[in-house]
Amino acid sequence: MPTAARPKILVVDDRDDTLFAMESALAPLGYPVDRANNGDDALKAVLRGGIAVVLLDVLMPDVSGFEVAHYMARLEQTQDIPIMLITGAGQDPTLAVRAFELGVADYVVKPIEPWVMRTKVRYLYDTSLRLRALRDRLRAYESEDEQHSAAAPGAFEDHPLPRPA
Repeated sequence: MPTAARPKILVVDDRDDTLFAMESALAPLGYPVDRANNGDDALKAVLRGGIAVVLLDVLMPDVSGFEVAHYMARLEQTQDIPIMLITGAGQDPTLAVRAFELGVADYVVKPIEPWVMRTKVRYLYDTSLRLRALRDRLRAYESEDEQHSAAAPGAFEDHPLPRPA
C-alpha cells in the first residue's frame, strides 16, 4: 500500500534570490519545500493539495500576497492552511492589521533570522498536520455515524436489551 507524500511548505516570492534564501533557511527542518514565483502559481499549488504551510510574500506583481490569502480563506479546501505573510515593506501597522484581518497565522517583516523562521514554520507545520489528522478522524466518525443511522428502522428491535432482575 503506497504511503501518502509528506505535505509540503510552499514558499512564494517573485524574487528568485529570496526564494533560494528561504529554502536554504528551511532546509535543516527536512520538510519538503515547493516554490512559486507569483500569486497565480501559489493558488494553483494550494489547490492541487499537499501543502501544509504557505510562506507568502506580500508585495508581488499581478496577484499580491493579500489577494492569495483572501482567496485561500474563502475556499473550504484551503482555508485551514496556515499562512505566514512576509513583507519587505518595513514595519507598517496598517499592513499588519490587514494581514491578521485576513486570518493569517503570522506576519513577518524581512529580513528574518533563519532560526526564527524555522521555529515558526516548525510550529505551523506541526499544527497543520494535527489539524488535518483531527479533521480526518472527524470525517471518519461522521461517516461511521451516518452508516449506523442508515440502518433499517427496527433492526435493533429483534434483539431487545435484557431487563434488570
